[in-house]
Amino acid sequence: MRNLKQRWLNLLTCLILVSGLMITGCSNAPSNSETLTSPNSNQNQQVSQLNMDNYPRLDGNAVVEMTIKGSPVTIEIKGEDAPITAGNFVDLVERGFYNGLTFHRVVKEPTPFVAQGGDPNGTGTGGFIDPETKQERRIPLEIKLEGDEQPTYSKALGQQGTRTVMSQPVVLKHERGAVAMARSGMPDSASSQFYFALSDLEFLNGDYAVFGKVTQGMETVDEITQGDRIDTAKVVSGLENLKK
Repeated sequence: MRNLKQRWLNLLTCLILVSGLMITGCSNAPSNSETLTSPNSNQNQQVSQLNMDNYPRLDGNAVVEMTIKGSPVTIEIKGEDAPITAGNFVDLVERGFYNGLTFHRVVKEPTPFVAQGGDPNGTGTGGFIDPETKQERRIPLEIKLEGDEQPTYSKALGQQGTRTVMSQPVVLKHERGAVAMARSGMPDSASSQFYFALSDLEFLNGDYAVFGKVTQGMETVDEITQGDRIDTAKVVSGLENLKK
């Protein structure tokens, strides 16, 4: 009975933590009670090649240096395994979008979880408004499994999808230092909000798109507190791989 109670407590903790990765301010975002439900059939459809051409794409890898509280954090961006997600992030960095934005959510207790930022509103409700379309750019959920040549799009493959153990592990895992996109309960709702994984978060694998990893400066990431700002973010190599 004690073991069962502890398992339920662990599950409840996971649900509470995951709910914070949801972007709650979007008009089509579900309520907190819906955030872990499986997507319906029309949300599971693959994104067409025509639509894919509308997103920035990173054909290869890149390196971004983000300065936080005066200290540099180096992030390797994995365009080889997450070309759309990585392309979106690198494009926003190149635009200077992240400069001055805050980390609106930092969770370190009861265990290190995430430091989340990238919302221009600073509240966890906003995303990047494309100046050309005047609409919020939202990118498809992009998960690549080991052994697959291409990522799977628009479909949660982890606990939020099938709720079963994936037959193939993901290529880009939620390891400590991973960088991934926050989204609402709808798979194709990520925009500009991202988070640093402060510890290994295996239960998020397959449901949120990892696109990079901190290679230097993790000690600075560990010290982020809610309200801290991104001083600057710049692409230091691999910009030639960005296709718009």
